[in-house]
Amino acid sequence: AVTGDGHPNDENGHGTHVSGTIGQVTNNGVGCAGVAYNCTIMPVRVLDAAGSGALTTIANGITWAANNGAKVANMSLGGGAGSTTLSNAVVAANNAGVNLCAATGNTGRQGVQYPAAYSQCIAVGTTRFDGKRPRYGTYGTGIDVSAPGGDTSVDQNADTYADGILQQTFATGAPTTFGYYFFQGTSMATPHVAATAALVRSVRPTYTNAQVRSAIESSCKDVGNVGYDTTFGYGIVNAASAITR
Repeated sequence: AVTGDGHPNDENGHGTHVSGTIGQVTNNGVGCAGVAYNCTIMPVRVLDAAGSGALTTIANGITWAANNGAKVANMSLGGGAGSTTLSNAVVAANNAGVNLCAATGNTGRQGVQYPAAYSQCIAVGTTRFDGKRPRYGTYGTGIDVSAPGGDTSVDQNADTYADGILQQTFATGAPTTFGYYFFQGTSMATPHVAATAALVRSVRPTYTNAQVRSAIESSCKDVGNVGYDTTFGYGIVNAASAITR
């Protein structure tokens, strides 16, 4: 969607890291595990090599994915404002049955970013190893669920590494040199939820996107205040419980 060609190759490294959390090859004794490792990834690039993009480009990517059979959309991106074009694309994709999962943002303040702020999206906040919200995590009215996003400022599991989310990707500017990197952010949390949506769909193929969303939200591990709160939403996503709803 950025260049208008048929090559959605990642030029930044961010999207590859996110995709690995969703679908990295699993049970092979190598590297990390994908939460929904048998799913099919439809790569749609809406951000440039610097990780930036126009709202219209993002909207075009959402529309293209929905029109070409996507069932779940992971949007590890966000900004402080939306637009009519972006809103229309989100509404249309939701009406087409797509589960839209979007990052709340990394501002560390109240105020869920867009497109996560649209009610049609599952707005994903972040937690660290101890289940608490890291300082960078955006929260507030509209947050729906939370998921592991990492916190590279601490080593709470005492493994001598910073507590980021580990996945395989490449350093910016070197798209042919791969390695394993610890990243942090609501961008890292969102694919845990998108992958859970894929899992629910795989075991409940007759579910609508509303039913998939309900299964995810109703099965979360409650943290923070009892019940829904504006720090964690309905709680931390629990894939094993979600597929039984």
